[in-house]
Amino acid sequence: MTNVVALGGGPSLLWFLTRGTGTAALLALGFMVALGVANKGAFSRFGLTAFAVDELHRYTAAVALLLLGTHILTAILDPFAGIGLLAAVVPGTTAYRPLWVGLGAVAFDLLLVVYLSSKVRLRLPYRLWRGLHWLAWPLYPLALLHAFGTGSDSRFGWFIIAALFSVGLVGAAALQRLLTSALSPTARYTALAALAAGGLVFGLWLIQGPLAPNWAKRAGTPQALLARSSR
Repeated sequence: MTNVVALGGGPSLLWFLTRGTGTAALLALGFMVALGVANKGAFSRFGLTAFAVDELHRYTAAVALLLLGTHILTAILDPFAGIGLLAAVVPGTTAYRPLWVGLGAVAFDLLLVVYLSSKVRLRLPYRLWRGLHWLAWPLYPLALLHAFGTGSDSRFGWFIIAALFSVGLVGAAALQRLLTSALSPTARYTALAALAAGGLVFGLWLIQGPLAPNWAKRAGTPQALLARSSR
């Protein structure tokens, strides 16, 4: 999501579209991952069968991919940051916040692999499909870091609420899965500790990073763009 100012002095349509679809994509990814992580039996109390949950999971994946595609397209068309087509799929190929844009590129690549492999699931060996599907685990945190690290809305309350709601969905699903799994007590406590530690590290990073002053400069925004934004 770029911080662009149109010639008329106000935000451009592309700027709004990039921001809006990026936030919506993060929410869709949160629903997608939560539906995939949670124990499907937990949805029976809402009248949803395992088949219905699987269908909803696939639907949210398609919605997330569509929103991400629109997000990427509008970011490429927006001339302000100069994010080219290559940077959308290959990390480290843009001068604009290269690390954080690169994380988004990796997340998009992983989502493509997960989605396309699921479309041809019956043609793949089960172990191969299962291994590819597990790529959804790193996909979400990478997308989350990209959203806060690259996004111009990271210090706005509405974006923080949307992002934390998405995180809450995934966190609650992971917690429910851990508590209802057949893991040994040691493995369960270790996983719970890792989940809590991950949340703590993420919170500390937010406070010292995107929510702190001068993040645009520290995130790798080119000096020329910083000068244009301050006009």
